[in-house]
Amino acid sequence: MPGLYIGSTSGFSGKNMVVMGLGLKLQKDGYTIGYMKPVGAMPVQYEGAAWDEDALCVQNLLGLNEQPDSITPVLVTKEFKLKAFTGQCGDLMAKIRDSYELVNRGKDVTLVAGSGSMYSGKYCNVDAISVIQTLGLKTLIIDRFQQELKYDYLMVMKETLGDALVGVILNDVPRAARDEVDSMVRPCLEKGGVKVLGVIPKDPLMGAIQVGELTERLHGELICAREKSERVIESFLIGTMQVENFMTHFRRNRNAAVIVGGDRSDVQLVALEGRCPCLVLTGNLRPNEIVLERAQALEIPVVLAQADTYSVAKKMEIILSRHKLRDTIKIRQGAQLLSANIDYSYVKNSLGLG
Repeated sequence: MPGLYIGSTSGFSGKNMVVMGLGLKLQKDGYTIGYMKPVGAMPVQYEGAAWDEDALCVQNLLGLNEQPDSITPVLVTKEFKLKAFTGQCGDLMAKIRDSYELVNRGKDVTLVAGSGSMYSGKYCNVDAISVIQTLGLKTLIIDRFQQELKYDYLMVMKETLGDALVGVILNDVPRAARDEVDSMVRPCLEKGGVKVLGVIPKDPLMGAIQVGELTERLHGELICAREKSERVIESFLIGTMQVENFMTHFRRNRNAAVIVGGDRSDVQLVALEGRCPCLVLTGNLRPNEIVLERAQALEIPVVLAQADTYSVAKKMEIILSRHKLRDTIKIRQGAQLLSANIDYSYVKNSLGLG
């Protein structure tokens, strides 16, 4: 039965979104699907077994019931790395091949998820290229827009994979870059034989995070409106400027969390009265009682962070750019974005499912 490898030019590019979206769509159309992630880099314990966190999430969403070592035969832990770097891991590709045959048995199609980039795992010969060629998989590659697209990388992948490359998805493309992508990048790629399956626009919700999880990621403390910990944050604004200047920026970004020093009660009150979704106070400085009482009255969460404003802002930037697809609302939105923006029929036909 056919298999489709979903890889990417770099980590955090949207592989889970594509796997989940395609999986749900194929199931809806009546196909029996298999799923595996040959190499897992996010080990977690669940019900006494070692899983890759992403693989566990995807399996649960798709309603599948495979054993963790079948879905992820290579799980990268500290112990694994010690063995890998000293050549004591044995034939890892044989384990991957055996697991794939087991998961793929009796399925119409099996989705095989990558980890990191197409070259991740090269140090122990389980990189994407090796997996694809060993298992004879068709391949879909995601390139996430990060200041620009990696069109050279995609052309190299076409040369390397040949007909195995079904096409590419250009993900998270901002509106300002769309004309250039449509008029220059896409035609150039397709002239070089790289089929562009779709261009997915940037959607703030896909990088959003709940207040409660943000608090954990910042190693902070939620000191107000704890009942609103599920509120979603899509972006942030730094409140280090004078109040007048801050008000100008805030009016343009009313849905952004505000990061501000714990001693800046003037900016804090302006943000609260403007109904910002969350206040993140830095320097481990608690706000005064007036600010706390107003935040509680308006039901606006206040997170106390120990680091300075610059450090918290940099951490927030990384969190929002790398936050995983976990929440139900984001999974649904991701599936809708995929369905509306890729050539699903072309993918099916490439797998012999048309």
